[in-house]
Amino acid sequence: MLISILNVALGGAIGASCRYLAGVGVMRLLGPTPFPLAVLSVNILGSCLMGLFVGVAAHKGLTHLSPLVMTGMLGGFTTFSSFSLEAVTLMERGAFGQAILYIGLSVGLSIAALALGMMAARGVLT
Repeated sequence: MLISILNVALGGAIGASCRYLAGVGVMRLLGPTPFPLAVLSVNILGSCLMGLFVGVAAHKGLTHLSPLVMTGMLGGFTTFSSFSLEAVTLMERGAFGQAILYIGLSVGLSIAALALGMMAARGVLT
C-alpha cells in the first residue's frame, strides 16, 4: 500500500508539473484569452493519454502501473477541478454561452479523445 501511495505522489508531482508547463506553453503561444484554452487542451490530451494507457496496460499486463500513471500522472495532469472553477467563473461573468460551449467541448472532446486513444492503442497492439 505504501508503494502505491508513493507512486501516486510521484506521478501527481510529474502530472501537475506537466499541466503547469502546458498552461505556460498555451499562454506563450496564444497569449491571454478569456476562454480557458489551456485547461481545455490539457483535459483533452490527458483523456487521450488515459485511453492509450488503458489499452496498452490491459494488453501488456501493466495495470500495476495504474497508481503511478492513471491516478498520479494523469490525475495530476488533467484539471477537472480547474475545469469546474473556469465554468463557474464564466457563468458568474454572465458568459453563459461560453460556459455552455466550454462545458460541452470539455466533456464531449475529452470522451472522444479517450475513445480515440483506446482505439489507437488497440490498433497498435493488434
